[in-house]
Amino acid sequence: MVGSPESCKNINEIRLAIDAIDLQVIQLIGKRFKYVKAASKFKVNEEAVKAPERFENMLLQRRDWAVEEGLSPDIIEKLYRDLVNYFISEEIKNWNIENGNK
Repeated sequence: MVGSPESCKNINEIRLAIDAIDLQVIQLIGKRFKYVKAASKFKVNEEAVKAPERFENMLLQRRDWAVEEGLSPDIIEKLYRDLVNYFISEEIKNWNIENGNK
């Protein structure tokens, strides 16, 4: 991958770099998901899986990180809200399987 956006010599280098970054982002999301599934074994019920207070605090922190990176906190919150809601639904399924529920 190219060292920096400024060092790209043409649009193809930029696109290759963006594709490489997107692959890394998706791989990291996959890794995050494995941790989410592993967390279900420490939860005592579905409400603990949902952890609404943790969820809201996490979103606030992601908003702060977005601002630090010069990104829109609203967009980053939406992205994480959608992603984590999906993860929560999958974690609930995993929790139910682990606890003999359907």
